[in-house]
Amino acid sequence: MAVEARSRAAADPGDRRARVAVAALFLTNGALFANLLPRYPQIKAALGLDNATYGLAVAAFPAGAIVAGLAAGVVIRRIGSAQVAVTGTILTGLAVLVAGLSPSVWWLGVALFLGGATDACTDVAQNAHGLRVQRRYGRSIINSFHAVWSGGAVLGGAMAAGAIALGVPIGVHLGVSAALFSGVALVALRFCLPRHDADSSAEPSAEGGGSRSRLRPKVSPRIAVIVTALVLIAIGGTLVEDAGSSWAAVYLHGSLQAPAALAATGYIALVAAQFVGRVLGDRLVDRFGQRAVARTGGALVAAGMGLALAWPTVAGTIAGFAAAGLGVATLVPAAMHEADELPGLRPGTGLTLVSWLMRLGFLLSPPLVGLVADATSLRVGLLVVPFAGVLVLVLAGVLHGRSGAASSNA
Repeated sequence: MAVEARSRAAADPGDRRARVAVAALFLTNGALFANLLPRYPQIKAALGLDNATYGLAVAAFPAGAIVAGLAAGVVIRRIGSAQVAVTGTILTGLAVLVAGLSPSVWWLGVALFLGGATDACTDVAQNAHGLRVQRRYGRSIINSFHAVWSGGAVLGGAMAAGAIALGVPIGVHLGVSAALFSGVALVALRFCLPRHDADSSAEPSAEGGGSRSRLRPKVSPRIAVIVTALVLIAIGGTLVEDAGSSWAAVYLHGSLQAPAALAATGYIALVAAQFVGRVLGDRLVDRFGQRAVARTGGALVAAGMGLALAWPTVAGTIAGFAAAGLGVATLVPAAMHEADELPGLRPGTGLTLVSWLMRLGFLLSPPLVGLVADATSLRVGLLVVPFAGVLVLVLAGVLHGRSGAASSNA
């Protein structure tokens, strides 16, 4: 333990630079798409879309991610995680720009589909590179990367809200965003870990790999059940995130008559609270365990958004989205980490499966909420958020308790 403590205190300067570089990649990934989300009501109105059609259109983004998700490991293994993350960032920025300028719902769907595909590759690549850096540090830092992602989403949402308030044309706004964050990613690439170094033997497995041998070890029924539960917990987190990204601005602006700039703060409140939860996440998990933190978060989601929907006001709804964001802050990192540590699965297999399958929440939520909204109301459709909180409460038992979390981070 003393040797490990000394190694932690004397982190190599290259590792510290790599940590900052990975954080920059998470920042750009969070900010790029968040610049588009507050523009959704404007796009929806300009194209004359009803809720169901709009829901299907925005579901194209997670659909692209699911199609490309499993291929990400192969591409990363051949090119390198940092290179894939940066290339995906640039392509996602371009796709977001095209989506914002789409002249029809078909252009919107295609642009979002391609953006989702490149975003999926970026997501797996930056998490893989982050896990490489974490191994070199010898302690958990993955929640800090996801916190920076949430901070990037806050930044992107605030940029969009400011652009809307100032009347900046959508093409100019999204073009500047794409250029700015692509530049940040290209600078970060210089400081990432080299593709082949002393840790390179771990890189293919951490990045999901592409060989079938990674899926050959026998997996017990118990492990299969745990993997399924972890995927569902991650999906619970994605259901909440998608409700904020796809519907918060539309609900606040359309149903509650909030001004467009104010409506953008629903999503900003969610990701800002998520950022706070992720900053505190590692310490909370070390002290109380993944299980207790997840259960508390699930209760917060169910109660916070449930009350906001029961008594709808603009301020209460914004607070409800904030409570939901805080509640799901650690869910996706927890599911990824625990899946990657499961016995019977080679390193990286669990991470790839959870990263891929959790996107079903992003895929199914928009059309489901849209169909329910057209049949009843968007307020009823958003009941998916408290449902996700209850789902987490039920399944959180598969996560480590206090002693398991402590030992895993010791």
